[in-house]
Amino acid sequence: MGEAMKMQAIPGGAMTRRQLLAKIGMAAGGAVMYQAMSSLGMAAESNHRDPFRLEGEAKGASVLVLGAGLAGLTAAYELRKAGYKVQVLEYNARPGGRNWTLRGGDRYTELGGATQECGFDEGHYLNPGPWRIPHHHRAVLGYCKQFGVALEAFNQVNYNALLHGQHAFGGKPQRFRDIDADYKGHVSELLAKCTQQRALDQLVSRQDQELLLESLRNWGALDRDFGYVKGRASSERRGFARYPGGGLSGAPEFSEPFSVQDVLRSRLWTTLAAGNNYEMQTTMFQPVGGMDQIGKAFARQLPDAIRYNAKVTRIEQDERGVRAAWVDAERGGEEQVASADWCVCTIPLSVLSRIPMTVGEPMANAIAAVPYAASVKVGLQFKRRFWEEDEAIYGGISYTDLPITLISYPSTGYHSPGKGVLLGAYVWGLEAFELTSMKPEERVRKAVEYGTQLHPQYPREFDNGIAVGWHRVPFTHGCFGMWSEQARAEHYQNLCRIDGRIALAGEHVSYIPAWQEGAILSAHDVIGRLHRKAMATGGRA
Repeated sequence: MGEAMKMQAIPGGAMTRRQLLAKIGMAAGGAVMYQAMSSLGMAAESNHRDPFRLEGEAKGASVLVLGAGLAGLTAAYELRKAGYKVQVLEYNARPGGRNWTLRGGDRYTELGGATQECGFDEGHYLNPGPWRIPHHHRAVLGYCKQFGVALEAFNQVNYNALLHGQHAFGGKPQRFRDIDADYKGHVSELLAKCTQQRALDQLVSRQDQELLLESLRNWGALDRDFGYVKGRASSERRGFARYPGGGLSGAPEFSEPFSVQDVLRSRLWTTLAAGNNYEMQTTMFQPVGGMDQIGKAFARQLPDAIRYNAKVTRIEQDERGVRAAWVDAERGGEEQVASADWCVCTIPLSVLSRIPMTVGEPMANAIAAVPYAASVKVGLQFKRRFWEEDEAIYGGISYTDLPITLISYPSTGYHSPGKGVLLGAYVWGLEAFELTSMKPEERVRKAVEYGTQLHPQYPREFDNGIAVGWHRVPFTHGCFGMWSEQARAEHYQNLCRIDGRIALAGEHVSYIPAWQEGAILSAHDVIGRLHRKAMATGGRA
């Protein structure tokens, strides 16, 4: 999910990201820490380079694909191109899986029976799963280009957005640019003083020290004496107390930087590098109109291949082929059976572990070894785009150490009249479990309550909201697969191996956890191996 899944909270009395990662690493190992790093936006690069293609004649062989998320859709599309007879069974009434968008009029029923109807106005939406695409996720972007999915820029970093800590600056949110400029400025001044006091003589040559001082003045907006002080240089980075204007009243007023002690103790600097991490660097993308445009585009390439509302109840195989029993997910009724020579199963392990399946003990143990992360997203519609009208915040993300973690502003529709929708919470960890245990309307209420600490306009401008707790999502029972280092060492290879006529794919069968790119590359890998095996055995059962 990309992206799914990026939690970039800033501490303020709460646990820091570094402390969190250290505890995860000590408790569960490096691989789980990698998963957490991915969720924090710290590790997720694709190795995809060239257009994918299966070589060789399928000779009429058939493949049953279970799940129409991006892994299943990719497998079905590429296998069909190679000449296989493909049928897809999908639990939902739509394609995409976690590639999912909620719009006005959509109804969503979670585990436990709570049903929400999205009340957003036309043109507004929430992406409960992935919501942004890095520029280097070439497989996702390649299919978007191939299928004509229009993209627009996703604004990750907005210098006019807010940084907020409950115990920082009396709980008053600060502009990203203020903390960014003051942190860089004070660090630059301190390093310049060290250089001038000859503290770096053993590390930097005298000639390079001159270059270092010059670069620090430039990077930190220092004055001619290498001080970070109130003045034009610092104000042009952190903003003016009164901006330059015209006529007699146009003289600017410089702003007063925060002290180095206040900046450091605020801990608001913890998310300054959010947009510097490789997978968050400009340019990032989003499909025009919602992330589900990708799933829909794939589905258009697979006419008559996908059977929706098909809940798989049993998967069997023998030397003759594979059979999957299923029932109608909406109406129930008698069990039906789909069969094929081969099977690519992309059902999340959190669900697959509950489905009887004829596989060997190594794969069965691997399926049972991977728990799924908890996460909650809350979309909030407001009566007007007050963040633009009142605060000149156009896109980007504000961060907080409150349980909501962040507020993300729409990267499109600037200056649109009428209502607007924010991502009002993106919650992880213990807070996600707590919010998931609440009724959906209570999750929305808490998001508004917490968000008011950043934007006082919330209570009077709030219109309606919708909340998705991923552990209550019927088709995943969680957000994404959380491998521990021990589990990956013991089970990952067995999960990847083709068991007889059954192969698995999905973000859980990748080293790019939670991202759509991981799901697609997993599908590329497994169908390549499955295709070679089919060719070696004559294709058909």
